[in-house]
Amino acid sequence: MITPVRVSYAVLAATIILAGVLHLSAPLLVVLFSYFALRQLYSLTRRKWLALTLFVIAVAGIAAAGVYFTRAAILALPDVADTSIPSASAWAQKRSIELPFTDFESLRQVVVSTLGEEANYLRNVANVAKATTTNLVFSILGIVAAASLFFKTGLDPYRGTHRVKNNLYSICCDQVSRRFRDFYRSFATVMGAQITISLINTALTAMFLLAVRMPHASLLIALTFLCGLVPIVGNLVSNTIIVFVALTMSVKLAISALVFLIMIHKLEYLLNSKIIGDRIRNPVWLTLIALILGERLMGIPGLILAPVVLNYLRVEMLTVEVPARREEVEVLSR
Repeated sequence: MITPVRVSYAVLAATIILAGVLHLSAPLLVVLFSYFALRQLYSLTRRKWLALTLFVIAVAGIAAAGVYFTRAAILALPDVADTSIPSASAWAQKRSIELPFTDFESLRQVVVSTLGEEANYLRNVANVAKATTTNLVFSILGIVAAASLFFKTGLDPYRGTHRVKNNLYSICCDQVSRRFRDFYRSFATVMGAQITISLINTALTAMFLLAVRMPHASLLIALTFLCGLVPIVGNLVSNTIIVFVALTMSVKLAISALVFLIMIHKLEYLLNSKIIGDRIRNPVWLTLIALILGERLMGIPGLILAPVVLNYLRVEMLTVEVPARREEVEVLSR
């Protein structure tokens, strides 16, 4: 007969494998992130409804900030182009480089004509729009699932009504809950390390932003921290936004920001492997290999899930005692 413990391990393994195969690792991360945030807010407020309200406000604020930055970037693009293109043209002329544009209008025409020549352009745009919409819907469903799980974690809520009390289904539910609870604890451990990395990254970036008096510095600092919760790639997103804002002031400031942020980005590679490796008590090289494999198998979400899976496997194997063989016992007794 199949034991409930084996069933629980099979369910967890199937969940992780299917998340990668069906490209559902992002929704899985949304569930884990949302539940983690709700638990942290609950530890501060000690009221679940208040924690949920604060979480919804935070999500709405992040979404509003994303819309604001996107709209501001679209509106500022012509001015940025008109400011930076003359400098780029002068730099190119000194080096005998001929650019296909001289102002924003000519740049727009070059982009439109280039995209028009691309046979698969419309299909690619449709695929991107479809993927974006799908991820958005799944993310909303993930947040709802995390909120539901936050209020009631049991898999068998009608256990008291079963005719057979110690039935296979209820015992399997207990074991599955235990497996996922341990997996979440591994996620919380990795997230604690990632928060430390994000704080270091945010502090270094804040010093630069305040030193050069960057516009919207406080908003950019908050964005840097939030993006820093995603290993490696989150830093790239925040860096792109910061360089774009710097470009609205001057080309020199944008280049300086780019160089400084690249240095921080390289530092984050070491911090990721070192801090996360120390937190989950794995060697740096093993953590780096896990990050690489996770990225290749699942993309960006794999960078977060790889250390989580690695830590979970270590913790689970530490709880299993392997009986020593007779030969080993005889050697140890001598």
